[in-house]
Amino acid sequence: MKKVIKKPMRLILLSLFLFVILILGILLAVSGVFQKPLYLEAWDKTYSEKFDDPRLRLAAHGLLAASGHNMQPWKVLLDENDPMVFYLYADSSRTSPEVDPYARQLMVSQGTFLEYISVAGQKLGYDVALDLFPGGPYDEQERSESMDSLPVAKITLQNGAAQETPLYEAIFLPDTNRAAYLPEKLTQAQMDELEAVSQDNGISVRILQDSENLEKLGDYAIQAGEIEAGTESVMKESEDIFRANETEKNQYRYGFSVEGQGTTGLMKHILQGLVTLFPSMNRGKAASDRFVSSIRAEVGSTPAYALIVTHDNSRESQVKSGIVYSRMILQAHRMGLVLQPLSQALEEYPRMEAVYRAIHDEYAPDGGTIQMLVRVGKTGQAAPLSMRRDVMELVKKSEMQ
Repeated sequence: MKKVIKKPMRLILLSLFLFVILILGILLAVSGVFQKPLYLEAWDKTYSEKFDDPRLRLAAHGLLAASGHNMQPWKVLLDENDPMVFYLYADSSRTSPEVDPYARQLMVSQGTFLEYISVAGQKLGYDVALDLFPGGPYDEQERSESMDSLPVAKITLQNGAAQETPLYEAIFLPDTNRAAYLPEKLTQAQMDELEAVSQDNGISVRILQDSENLEKLGDYAIQAGEIEAGTESVMKESEDIFRANETEKNQYRYGFSVEGQGTTGLMKHILQGLVTLFPSMNRGKAASDRFVSSIRAEVGSTPAYALIVTHDNSRESQVKSGIVYSRMILQAHRMGLVLQPLSQALEEYPRMEAVYRAIHDEYAPDGGTIQMLVRVGKTGQAAPLSMRRDVMELVKKSEMQ
């Protein structure tokens, strides 16, 4: 009798096993597990060597910089008459109008690109001179047209001696780590070094890690996260640039993906398969609840915050704050620290106004602008690399001037 019972049980277990294998196979296939991740090519340290033009080689490094919503809003115009000159333009087609209606974050992202170029220039043997807004300021009433016609920076290269810099290797590390941070506080030396990355009198960097400021800034971050999660148009903007699987990531190569929450390996492909088959997992209330939960978890494991504050909110100050932020990222990596921006409380749409005003009244009471609010700390969890476009997609055609 026992043998009669065992045989059906073995058949049931075998059937369940085969069913699980089938489901797993479907999820992996839908995810695109066997596709080559073209969206990671730019992270290869030899990627820039594909180009003979030094301007493209430097732009390939700039491409790895942080940008709001990972939109990579950059265009470069190569000077046709001088092989050592090129121009950086803000890409007006890559704005995020719901969360960044005045394109402040987009302009900060211009600065992050410029600093990576400057650091790469030292390593590759070029002195990099930056001239911000050489064609004059934007017409804010015709902002998109101004972005398309007026450069953010003129970049002039001069041959020099290659210099070893500890910051260069940090270019190839992920700029953002959303994992839980260890409770370990920063040393005074680390705080001093991070606060010293700004060499501009109009831009200050503050590191705050006392319990009172941790609680205040954490509360602002959570309030802002809850507001963002409850604002349908803002969440829709993020949903629209979410890449669910390898096919989409290779096709678009910017925006968000499941790696953003630190998901890697087999679990990444399982989750990608599920989100592809069931898109509602990443929409509506499910996405909003997950977003708030992630912010609460991040705030709860933050040992220190960094603030980048400018004395005004001019376009030049925005760009310079991005330069400072990239310096902070590279210096932090050199010290074994990681960062994550918490940008929600600094966004300038109507539902966020109260939080925006409150955090500025508290931390920029003299009329300055908080350009960045950033988590800082150590973690034992490495962050995955995020999508990057091919550098040739950044090249602006001269007839588009």
